[in-house]
Amino acid sequence: MTIENNIVFNIEKLNLFYGETQALKEISLQIYEKEVTALIGPSGCGKSTFLRTLNRMNDLIENCTIEGDINYHLDNIYEKGTDIIGLRKKVGMVFQKPNPFPMSIYDNITYGPKCQGIKDKTELKQIVEESLRQAALWDEVKDRLKESALSLSGGQQQRLCIARTIAMKPEVILMDEPTSALDPVATARIEDLIVELKKKYTIIIVTHNMQQAARISDKTAFFLLGEIIEYDDTARIFSTPEHKKTEEYITGRFG
Repeated sequence: MTIENNIVFNIEKLNLFYGETQALKEISLQIYEKEVTALIGPSGCGKSTFLRTLNRMNDLIENCTIEGDINYHLDNIYEKGTDIIGLRKKVGMVFQKPNPFPMSIYDNITYGPKCQGIKDKTELKQIVEESLRQAALWDEVKDRLKESALSLSGGQQQRLCIARTIAMKPEVILMDEPTSALDPVATARIEDLIVELKKKYTIIIVTHNMQQAARISDKTAFFLLGEIIEYDDTARIFSTPEHKKTEEYITGRFG
């Protein structure tokens, strides 16, 4: 199988079941590097479930079975013998609610690298600064690195979680509604950050906010009842959608 060099994920005929219930149906799409791909659709339509298939987080759910192929570059990530820890290092995740560890800002960033065996203090210090700079947080916390991460505001905590992900040197960052718990000012900061981060990383984001999808993403996939109804360049999805259901959703007529 030949795949274009700039395709990070090639998903073909993906089906996912929770017990007898089918949550994803015949999902096929390609995710391109250094782009922001937005996943939109009503609650319960399969967006977050799909997102979690990309770093095998659904493995943690009982009675979850998957059919079809998810190729990360040329490797099917559901093949037996896949290095799941290695996969999750390359495909990092930021969750809906900020979830800093109950430890210092510094220790939050160095936790992953230390688990990977990095012990050199100079190297760790550099990782902390680089990660916080990339997450647009360094100037706000550089004099508070020994303070608890829980002392930060909600928006700062979410940027810290992004920095913690960056510290693992991923290629892809999955984001599951990363601004839904934040106020408009903090949301705008995260959106600006995502646009900046796509220069280095491939980003896939679940969002309920249509304006957010339109502002920050290059491509958009519209999910409904476990299926992808439409997937295309964001500008086209929002200006001239092919499917009536897509148009009805993005104009707020249902969902």
